[in-house]
Amino acid sequence: MKQSKLFTKTQKDAPKDEVSLNAQLLIRAGFVDKLMAGVYTMLPLGLRVMKKIENIIREEMNGIGGQEILMPSLHPKENWTITGRWDTMDDLYKVKDSSDREMALGPTHEEIVVPLAHKFINSYKDLPFAVYQFQNKFRMELRSKSGVLRGREFIMKDLYSFHISEEDLNKYYESAKQAYFRIFEKAGLKDKTHLTFASGGSFSKYSHEFQTVTSAGEDIIYVCQKCNIAVNKEIIDETNKCPECDSSDFQEEKAIEVGNIFKLNTKFSVPFDLSVMDEKGEKKTVIMGCYGIGLGRLMGTVVEVHHDAKGMIWPEAVAPFKVHLISLGKNEEAEKIYAELQKNNIEVLFDDRDESAGKKFADADLIGIPYRVVVSGKSMQAGGVEVKKRNEEKSEIIEMTYLLQKLK
Repeated sequence: MKQSKLFTKTQKDAPKDEVSLNAQLLIRAGFVDKLMAGVYTMLPLGLRVMKKIENIIREEMNGIGGQEILMPSLHPKENWTITGRWDTMDDLYKVKDSSDREMALGPTHEEIVVPLAHKFINSYKDLPFAVYQFQNKFRMELRSKSGVLRGREFIMKDLYSFHISEEDLNKYYESAKQAYFRIFEKAGLKDKTHLTFASGGSFSKYSHEFQTVTSAGEDIIYVCQKCNIAVNKEIIDETNKCPECDSSDFQEEKAIEVGNIFKLNTKFSVPFDLSVMDEKGEKKTVIMGCYGIGLGRLMGTVVEVHHDAKGMIWPEAVAPFKVHLISLGKNEEAEKIYAELQKNNIEVLFDDRDESAGKKFADADLIGIPYRVVVSGKSMQAGGVEVKKRNEEKSEIIEMTYLLQKLK
């Protein structure tokens, strides 16, 4: 993409009411636009990052047998009444049409996916299976003050698994847990993300969160210094010891929750009578698990972890482009390099704008693409182009014949 054709522009300052660093940088760099508190438009650069995150997640969900679907955002009141959550869920957006029919804007999809499964599950032979989606969620969030980390409308990946036995659920739950670790590793959060024990509420003894340590975190977790597992603040008083290794040596940290997994057991199967006959001919209630990741929240967390005073530093797997090609002055060589990079399927943002070198470098640092390639009279005299990684201070001159080799 040529930057001169990009309809968005970088900004010197972020909106004064935006206090979170992730939103400040994403808005200034032209990745997102704030419509109102907790509601953002994904602009071209931001949407490219979201699609990279989506594809990483999709690959891992497919890898553990998930089948992708897309369920509606608009839910009938009746489904939520059956589970009792129409009256008990505080952050549920309720709407009414002109015929007084009441509906909900979906904050989650258990009330929809269970009746859906009911239509197709006839026997224990139909189990196990898992379905997932990438779908807008709506939550009446009263404290939308953390940029894209806490939204009123946001995209979530939610996966739901269905099982004949607790043993089968446990086996799948572990595979999902490992898939989540791979997702956060690919997104550049491996070293800072901890599996965190949290209260299971009415579902089970424990649920699990994936918490990424950062000073911008909204949550307090306690990281076991022996096994690296963490415990959520809400359950530390009742456990006192690590549920994994029994150690009591914890380090308190601030963290952002980037994903969660729950064993729902029969919490939603019972209200909808989701059951099958087992191989002995006995009626068995289907057991469930659910597994969520907020895509915008993950993007914001990556920004909070990977940045410096100049701007964002995107890990390569989620960066909007791999290369930021900068032409200083009009030269045909830069156009040739741009064409060559595209020909070799290397994603490139080409800064062909009529701007000063200082403006172009400042924008490149703010946007944070992994590789900066500068084509100028000075670099050409030195025998090539100037290449600099965003997370490194030094640049180097590389001959054109080796540029593609280095970038590949």
